[in-house]
Amino acid sequence: MGTKETEGSNIPFARPFIGKEEEEAVLRVLRSGWLTTGKEALAFEKEFEDFLSESSPGTLRCLAVNSATSGLHLALEACGVGPGDTVLVPSLTFTSTAEVARYLGAEVVFVDLAPGSFLMDPAALEKTLDRLSRGLPAYGGLKPDGRGDFGPTGKPRAVIPVHYGGLPCDMKAIMEIARRYDVKVIEDAAHAFPSRLKDGSFAGTLADAGVFSFYATKTITTGEGGMVATRDRAIADRVAVMRSHGIDRAVWNRYTDRKASWYYEVVEPGFKYNLPDLLAALGRVQLKRAWRLLEERRQIAARYNDAFAGDNRFILPPTGDENAWHLYPLRLNLANFDLSRDTMIERLQDRGIGVSVHFIPLHIMPYYRKRHNLLPEDFPESLRRFKGIISLPIWPGMEQDQIEKVIAGVKQEYRT
Repeated sequence: MGTKETEGSNIPFARPFIGKEEEEAVLRVLRSGWLTTGKEALAFEKEFEDFLSESSPGTLRCLAVNSATSGLHLALEACGVGPGDTVLVPSLTFTSTAEVARYLGAEVVFVDLAPGSFLMDPAALEKTLDRLSRGLPAYGGLKPDGRGDFGPTGKPRAVIPVHYGGLPCDMKAIMEIARRYDVKVIEDAAHAFPSRLKDGSFAGTLADAGVFSFYATKTITTGEGGMVATRDRAIADRVAVMRSHGIDRAVWNRYTDRKASWYYEVVEPGFKYNLPDLLAALGRVQLKRAWRLLEERRQIAARYNDAFAGDNRFILPPTGDENAWHLYPLRLNLANFDLSRDTMIERLQDRGIGVSVHFIPLHIMPYYRKRHNLLPEDFPESLRRFKGIISLPIWPGMEQDQIEKVIAGVKQEYRT
């Protein structure tokens, strides 16, 4: 199925699960003579919509885009975000969550994680929204260096909670807070397909809009690609127009139907964010595998949990049936190790074990640090997670000996 090792004993950090069905789907599109957005993309949207609507049918609309970054950008734009606004995001996330606000001229405001968690802290969110709504700078309170109020100002327009690693945020609390302050909520569900909550609903369908990623490392993949899901008709209509140059109607069939109309109108200066059929065909096959692929990830996570549980050098990631296990972020009790986290990563890589870190907090990145005069300690929970996490390989198709090699490598390197 395309998952066997091909480079000696090396274990990649991630590898897509690709089989004959995906190959046949791509060949079907290649032979059709139509490669860009068309019938395959429309079918993928409908099938994804049906998948997510299983517990609440009839109201959800899904729109395919060429990346989750594009989807976040479109969702914010559809919510009216622009200059003078602020968009609140967790500090511990990939840069795309924040950069899309800057595309629109809005300022990014960071929110710390809940204590001991990888997820946005609702209490910190409410505190920050309260400050912004009263016209105060986003960050306040006397800091050790004597700073008082600092950070961006501006109308809070949207919140983007991130379902980190595949584990959903406390969306009930976040939505209640957001509604009190009249701000939109866009779920960054790039890691979270198919995370399903106890009530049967899916992460990514709980807010004004949700955005999924089909990047090569994600739980299902199209190589590059994403999906915007929303029950808000105005958001859906706006995304549909803006993802395709601001043209007022679907134009994919202009060159295929015998009597297709060549006429169209540009109603907005839109973007080119459409998903090609060549990639959508992959997504349709991957979608059919979603539950099987999730089960394989769960089995790997369970083996890791068994191996590291009870060892005071490690803190297991949050578990639960709702976790999509896009990542396995093992936390380290650094006081119990002779080696640093970074040295351990280097040595594991030398052994052919691919590992990573998710993520370097955005508030310590040069752009945001300089723009808002931030210090690493300004978001202590994000900083603690960053300093003590290592992401282990977790991908469908991993062999048992590969999993055991990862476990042995991690346990060997960290000695008290």
